[in-house]
Amino acid sequence: MIPARLKPVLAAGAPSRILGEIFAAAGKELYLVGGSVRDAFLDVDTNDFDFATNARPAEIVELLDGWADNVFTVGEAFGTIGAVRDGVVYEITTFRSDVYRDDSRKPQVEFSDDIETDLSRRDFTVNAMAIRIPSDEAGEPEMVDPFHGLADLATQRLRTPVDPEISFGDDPLRMMRLYRFVSALGFAPDAVAADAVVRMRSRLSIISAERIRDELSKLLRGSHVSEGLWGLIRSGLAAEVLPELAALELEQDPVHHHKDVLAHTVAVVAKTSPIETLRLAALFHDVGKPATREFGPQGVSFHHHEVVGARMARHRMRQLRYPKDQIRDVSQLVFLHMRPHTYKLGWTDSAVRRYVRDAGELLPLLNELVRCDVTTRSQKRARTIARRIDELEDRIAELREQEELDALRPPIDGNEVMAHLDLAPGPDVGEAMRMLLEHRIEHGPYEPAEAYRLLDEWWTARS
Repeated sequence: MIPARLKPVLAAGAPSRILGEIFAAAGKELYLVGGSVRDAFLDVDTNDFDFATNARPAEIVELLDGWADNVFTVGEAFGTIGAVRDGVVYEITTFRSDVYRDDSRKPQVEFSDDIETDLSRRDFTVNAMAIRIPSDEAGEPEMVDPFHGLADLATQRLRTPVDPEISFGDDPLRMMRLYRFVSALGFAPDAVAADAVVRMRSRLSIISAERIRDELSKLLRGSHVSEGLWGLIRSGLAAEVLPELAALELEQDPVHHHKDVLAHTVAVVAKTSPIETLRLAALFHDVGKPATREFGPQGVSFHHHEVVGARMARHRMRQLRYPKDQIRDVSQLVFLHMRPHTYKLGWTDSAVRRYVRDAGELLPLLNELVRCDVTTRSQKRARTIARRIDELEDRIAELREQEELDALRPPIDGNEVMAHLDLAPGPDVGEAMRMLLEHRIEHGPYEPAEAYRLLDEWWTARS
C-alpha cells in the first residue's frame, strides 16, 4: 500500500523513478526511507526525501553524475551523498549501522548490504519503513515494513525496531528522540522502551551538547510539548540535561502552600506559540524559584527569582551550545517577565517607554509570555491580569502614535556630543549619551537645542 501523497513522487517519469532506473542499471537497489514515508502515511506534506542504497558512497557519486545538477559529498564519511536536481534536494545514504561504544561521542559507521539491516538501526519502527523504487517504468513501488511500523502508526505507538537496550545503547540520543516524537506526533512511548530509558538515561552523557540541544529544540516546537516534557521529567532525562527543570518539583510545605512550580512551568510552555525562543523562555522563566524561596507571614515568596533565573538560563543554554543571540534573548525574556505585574501600581509614560526600550524587538514575545504565565484556577484573577496586559498594550499603542517609541534615542548622536564638548572618543561620550537617553525616556521627545542645553549643564556639574 503506497500512500497517496507519495504517488506523484513515485510515478513513472518522476525524478526518483529515473534515479531508481539508473541505480538498477548498475545492479544497485534504491529505497525511499525515513520521515517522508512516515509523514505520507500521516497525510503530512513533506519535501524532504531521503533514499537508501546498497551502493557505496563513491559509487553513488558516479551514478549521480549526469542526473544531478549539483552533488555534495560533505557527509561522505557517514555514507551520505547529497544531490540537487531542479531545485529539489535529495540525500542518498549507503545502508549502514551506527554504533556508539563505551564513552565515545562519535558513532562507528559500518556499511551493510541489505535494507532490513539498515532499517533495524533506525530509532523507531514508524521511521523504519521503506519503499523500493522500481527498476523500470513498468514496475510498481514495493512497501518494505519488516518491523511493523504501519501497525505502530495506526496505534500511535513509539517502539524501537530491536530491543530498546540495544537501540539506545547504540545511540543514546534516541532516548531524547523518543520524547521529541511524543511532542511532535502525540504518540505514546512503548512501555518497554520507556522503562529502558529510565535504566539507561545516564548513558546520554556521551552525547555531544549540540546534538542534545537540537533534540530539545525540536521537542519544544512540538504541538504536544506538554506530553514530551513530562516524558523527559518522569524518565529522568530532564535531570541529565536540564537539572534546573527537575529541581522545580519543590517539596510542598504543609503550612505555606504554593502551587506546583514544575506543573506550572510545563503548562506555561504548552500555552505559548511554538516559537523556539519563546518556549525556551517559558521553560526557564521560573528556574530561579528554588534558590529564592522564602517562607514568611504572608506565605511563600520568590523575590528576584527572575534575576536569578536569567543567570541560570544563560548558564544552561551555554552548556547546551545555543547561539549567543538566542541566549541573550531568552535570558532577557526571563529577566523581564515579572515587570508587567507591577503595572497595577500605576505606570507613568516614562515607565512604559522604559519597558518598550528594555524589551526591544522581544516585546511581542514578552507580552505573550506574561499572558501565558497565568495558570491560576481563579478565572477572576486570570481576567484581571489579562485586562492589565491589554491596558499596557493600549498604552504602548497610544505612545507609538505620539512619538517614535520603537527608536528611543536622543535628538543628537555621539559625534555631535564630541563636537559640542570638544571631547575625544571615550567613556565621557558614552556617559553623556546615557544621560540624554534617560531624559528622552523620562520626558519624551525633545529638540536638539534642549539636548545641547542639557549637555552644558551636565558638563558644568562634572567640572
